[in-house]
Amino acid sequence: MTRPYSQDLRKRALARYEAGETIRSIAAALDISPSCVSKWHKLRRDTGSLAPGRVGGHKMPVLSGARGAWLEQRVRAAPFTLRGLVAELAERGVKTDRRAVWVFVHALDLSFKKKRSGRGALPA
Repeated sequence: MTRPYSQDLRKRALARYEAGETIRSIAAALDISPSCVSKWHKLRRDTGSLAPGRVGGHKMPVLSGARGAWLEQRVRAAPFTLRGLVAELAERGVKTDRRAVWVFVHALDLSFKKKRSGRGALPA
């Protein structure tokens, strides 16, 4: 993700806008897009500040906390399928997908691999 433009650039752009210069000429002179100038103008009008919004962050996994504890108990209690677990979670009001459930189960080292049949090699 790219860094936000500096406060100085934002202030210079809006100073030119308030002086009566057009958005396109400001954008060309400062080598930014015209939408930046109009968005900064709207931001200052709405919030009174030119500070950029928060960049990045971390989203907590859906299957953490109490949901994760319940799922771990459920997985250890009886046989399961990923689709079945997704359906059980949906009944409890948790919207998730098979991939998220697989990652959770795999992290617990409870992934299940089917064994090959007991047949030997084909005769030559």
